[in-house]
Amino acid sequence: MPEVAVEREGSGPELLLLVHGGSSPRITWQALRPLASRWTLLVVHRRGYPPSPPGDHDFDVDAEDLAPLLAERPHVMAHSYGALGSLIAAGRNPSGVRSVTLIEPPLFYLAGGDAAVEELEAMSTAVLTQGLDADPETLRRFLLLAGAPPIAEGPLPANLAHTVSRAHGGRLPGEARPALDALREAGVPALVASGGHSEALERICDGLAEQLAGERLVIAGAGHFVQNALSFGPELERHLRAAA
Repeated sequence: MPEVAVEREGSGPELLLLVHGGSSPRITWQALRPLASRWTLLVVHRRGYPPSPPGDHDFDVDAEDLAPLLAERPHVMAHSYGALGSLIAAGRNPSGVRSVTLIEPPLFYLAGGDAAVEELEAMSTAVLTQGLDADPETLRRFLLLAGAPPIAEGPLPANLAHTVSRAHGGRLPGEARPALDALREAGVPALVASGGHSEALERICDGLAEQLAGERLVIAGAGHFVQNALSFGPELERHLRAAA
């Protein structure tokens, strides 16, 4: 398969590999662009996000695309769906990552049996399998949870409709089973961050931090895009420097 596009920014001595989820890299990482003055940022465009080749959401394909990028042993930071492929790639090659930072990944199985998590997984499944034909209220609830602004009744705004259409037909997150034990046993430093806005995501993140023997961080105020909170950048750099 043709390679995905990767933007390289900055000239810092250490690499930070940034893997977005359902939103574009520009939207996902805009608040962290100033880090390029101290770190070298490798900004991945997952398949289906220009200028990368077309493609559906598929965490196994993401993992294959990310594998060559671990040759330089970067710190890996991933958001939402992007954390699935990132964890799979890292679990296959723990020595290829200096640390991992994971923001609200949809690893539903880590909190199996929890009613709130099961409801979130059902919404996610409806959006991925039905797209714009999903129940309108389900679409709105899911998009709001995923970081969209308030949505009025009626047809979705064009940008949100595009987001839903792009995700339609994607691989279901509930199928992902990254080798978390391999990362834990290798002692890869891990930071798991959430925004305190969703009971389900908090429980998933709690379970992930426990599985990775990692640090847990909750920063409210930016919803699903935790990295946009003002206090996130300093916490991230503290984690990265401690793992250097």
